Amino acid sequence: MHLHILGICGTFMGGLALIARAAGHRVTGCDTAVYPPMSTQLAEQGIDLIEGYGADQLALSPDLYVIGNVVTRGNPLMEAILNAGARYVSGPQWLGDNVLPGAHVLAVAGTHGKTTTSSMLAWILEAAGLRPNFLIGGVAHDLKVSARYDPAVRPFVIEADEYDTAFFDKRSKFVHYRPRTAILNNLEYDHADIFPDLAAIETQFHHLVRTIPGSGRIVLPTGSDALQRVLARGCWSETVSFGAGGMWQAGPADADGAFEVRQGEQAVGTVRWTLGGKHNRLNALAALAAAQHAGVAAADGVAALSRFGGVKRRMELRGTAGGVKVYDDFAHHPTAIATTLEGLRRQVGQARILAVLEPRSNTMKLGAMAARLPDALRLADRVFCFGARDGKHALGWNPAAVLAPLGERAGSYDDLDALVAAVAQAARPGDHVLVMSNGGFGGVHGKLLQALAPREPS
Repeated sequence: MHLHILGICGTFMGGLALIARAAGHRVTGCDTAVYPPMSTQLAEQGIDLIEGYGADQLALSPDLYVIGNVVTRGNPLMEAILNAGARYVSGPQWLGDNVLPGAHVLAVAGTHGKTTTSSMLAWILEAAGLRPNFLIGGVAHDLKVSARYDPAVRPFVIEADEYDTAFFDKRSKFVHYRPRTAILNNLEYDHADIFPDLAAIETQFHHLVRTIPGSGRIVLPTGSDALQRVLARGCWSETVSFGAGGMWQAGPADADGAFEVRQGEQAVGTVRWTLGGKHNRLNALAALAAAQHAGVAAADGVAALSRFGGVKRRMELRGTAGGVKVYDDFAHHPTAIATTLEGLRRQVGQARILAVLEPRSNTMKLGAMAARLPDALRLADRVFCFGARDGKHALGWNPAAVLAPLGERAGSYDDLDALVAAVAQAARPGDHVLVMSNGGFGGVHGKLLQALAPREPS
């Protein structure tokens, strides 16, 4: 079957393309941003890519058009597909109908930590010799790729997003996956462009819970009122809790980041790794509980996590120049920003942290979470916020006004080069520059390293 994928260079749709190719389909695709690394990964698999959404692509005459959620009405190719009465389906539905049936689906949902927890879970199964299939919104250093598929393999780890499926299907993506094991990692208000309030997101999580079989397992944290409300609307599966007072607990981390894992009253072992932050310890507990449901002994899971190398764009050190370390992190929601800063603060002690933030998500651009930013950024010594004046990344609020409670510690910039110059001028040897964005941020990491490089001794 020939599939033509609209929006193929997105992480989810690109991963889906790789899976479809591995399943034996001919795959082509288009996007407005056909560039590495996804374009390279797709081309290496023999997938032809077309720049843009021209209506002339209708001449490809594929058996099916697979539509990503970046595609809207008014898109020239989509309009041509509709006018021609051609067959089309959303990416999540195609996956749910054609790849996931018969698999042991392990879905990782939640407002934060989906990519990291999915990567941990896939790595635990990999280390146990299960060779899992997976579709993850990032690349773990140990797994090398974001998606993998072998039809003969039963476990399938998938990052389960609550964002809507497509312009013609306003259900959350994850309702198409029908997991046997589901991690509900946390639940906060997000996606202000889709959901009016937290209750609307809780309804989507309730729909997910309704698809989990009685022999399935739901893994969730203690202390989440939102998730408890979700389960109160109906739960037909085993529930396993993690965190303080839960079935799975983590001891405090020592100076090297190691921590003990307990299941009930039993000590399972100690995870010895370099990842920082309480959030990563909780992610680890969730992954261990889910992996156990797939047949991996808890002690084996702990041993696997001790060899886990982390995920790209999650507190990833991009380089050091002039004695200044520059990190990249995907954090874009206030809770994730605060958690990321807390983890780095524990790691660097009293050293200065310069936070560089691009509020790029739809929720942040709309300003639904803007008032929470000063508190989320409180652990940073300096804050540099980028807000474009126009274009698709323009903010609907004034960063200078929002960050005013931080006083002289914070500055806002609508010119990327000016922001880079300001950071370079403020930074000094021993500082840590933490860049937070859910996009490419105009290559700011490289620009910062280049701006700092002249300071290095000859």
